[in-house]
Amino acid sequence: MQDRKKKDQVNLEIALIVRVQFPDDPVELDPLEEIQGLAETAGAIVMAGVVQRREKPDATTYIGKGKVAELKELVDFHAADVVLFDNNLSPAQNRNLEVALKVKVLDRTEVILDIFATHARTQEARLAVELAQLQYALPRLKRMWTHLSRLKMGVGMRGPGEKQLETDRRLVEKRIHDLKDELKKVEQRKERQVRSRKGTMTCSLVGYTNAGKSTLMNSLTDADVLAQDKLFATLDTRTRRWHLPQWGPILLSDTVGFIRDLPHALIASFKATLEETRQADLLLHVADASNPKVIDQIMSVYDVLKEIGIEEKDALLVLNKSDAAREMPHFNSLLNRYPNAVAVSAKTKEGFDRLHTVVGDALSRSFQDVDIEMSVGNGKLLAYLAAKGEIVSTQYREDVVLVHCRIPQKYLGRINYDDAIVTPHNAAGWIEESDESDEVESEVVVEPKMETLVAPPVDDAPITPIEAPRD
Repeated sequence: MQDRKKKDQVNLEIALIVRVQFPDDPVELDPLEEIQGLAETAGAIVMAGVVQRREKPDATTYIGKGKVAELKELVDFHAADVVLFDNNLSPAQNRNLEVALKVKVLDRTEVILDIFATHARTQEARLAVELAQLQYALPRLKRMWTHLSRLKMGVGMRGPGEKQLETDRRLVEKRIHDLKDELKKVEQRKERQVRSRKGTMTCSLVGYTNAGKSTLMNSLTDADVLAQDKLFATLDTRTRRWHLPQWGPILLSDTVGFIRDLPHALIASFKATLEETRQADLLLHVADASNPKVIDQIMSVYDVLKEIGIEEKDALLVLNKSDAAREMPHFNSLLNRYPNAVAVSAKTKEGFDRLHTVVGDALSRSFQDVDIEMSVGNGKLLAYLAAKGEIVSTQYREDVVLVHCRIPQKYLGRINYDDAIVTPHNAAGWIEESDESDEVESEVVVEPKMETLVAPPVDDAPITPIEAPRD
C-alpha cells in the first residue's frame, strides 16, 4: 500500500524540464524530447521546458542567474513540484538551485535512477539499483531534506563531535559495502550460469532504450517478454531458445536498454546483468530506424559497449521499425551509411528471412571444417566433438578413426594435439592402397595436403584420451 501511495504521489507531481546545450552537442529539432520521455516514464506531468545555449556551465547554478530568475517565474506560474535537468549537476549546483527555486531539483542521473528503481523486478536488479542510488547519494547527503536513517546514538555510543550527518554517511558506506559483496556473489553465479551454456551458440540483443528489442525477441522466440512504448520498460535479462532456420536452436538474450550519458554507477552495478552480452557469440544491435536521432543513438550504444569492454565483439546492426521509417527522408541515407545493416519490422516480421540468413552466416564465420585423426579409444574427444560441434562423417580403420566435423574455432584450442591430428577438411578423405599390391598389408594413409591447422591456446585444460567414452 505504501508503494502504491508513493507512486500516486509521484504521478501528481508537476514538472518543468531544463536542458543546457553546449557547442559540442549535436543539433536536434527537439532538444527536450528525451528528458520529457524520461520525466513521463518517471510519472511526472511536464508543463513547460527551458533550453539554454552556453559555452560552459555556470559554476554556481549551471544555468546562470538570469535563467534562474526566469525559471523561478515558471515554477511559481505552474505551481511546479520538481524541476528536472537533462544535464548532470554537481552537489553544490543542485543545492543552490533548490535554495533559489524553492522546489526539488533532480538532474538526469537521478531521473534515470528513479525509473530503474520503479522497474526493477528481480532481486539482482533491485540490488544493482540500490547500489547505484547510494553511490550517487553519498556525496549529496548534506543537501538531502530527510535522513537516510533515524538511528540515534545512545549513552556510551556518542563520540566527541558526533553529528547525524556523519552517522548517516557511515551507514551508507556500510550498506554500499554489503551490496557490493552481495552483487559479487550474484556475478559469480551468473558467470557460472552463462559458462554452462557454452555448448550452444548465443546471441544478445543490445540497443538504445525503446528501440524495440523486447518486441523483436517476442516475434523471434514467442518469449512473451514485457514490451511497452516507454523508456527502460524492462531491466532484467531474459534468455529464450531461438530456432534459426537452416541452422538449428540457439539462445537469444534480451538485455537492459542503453541511453545517452548512461550513469557510470549504473553500468558498474549492472555488470551481472550485462554478463550475457559479454559472453555472447554475436551481438544484434537493434536501432529504431524511425527515430530522426537514430545515428546519435547508434553511436551512444557503441560508447556504452566500449565502456563495458566488449566493443570488439562481432555485432550485426538491425534497423527495426523499418515499416514506419520507409517514408522518412533520413531512411535512405541511413541505409547508405550502414549498407550491411538488416532492415526489419518486429511487428509485421518484415525482413525476418534476411535476418535469419545473415545471422546464420555470421555465426558460421567462427566455424572450422576440419578432419581429426585420433585413437579409437579416445572416447572423451569423440564425445567432446559431438557436444561442441557437428560431426559430418566418421571413418574407422583398425585402431584409429578419422572424424570430419564442423566446430567453432574457440573449441579447437582445447584439443590435445599430442593425441590427435587436426587438419583442414580433405574431401578425398582416407586413400586406400591399390588392390594389386597383395604383398603389403593395407595401411592407413593420411594425406593432409594442407598445413596443420593450429588453434589458439586457451586457459581450459586440454582434452586427454581415455579408454572408453563417459556416460
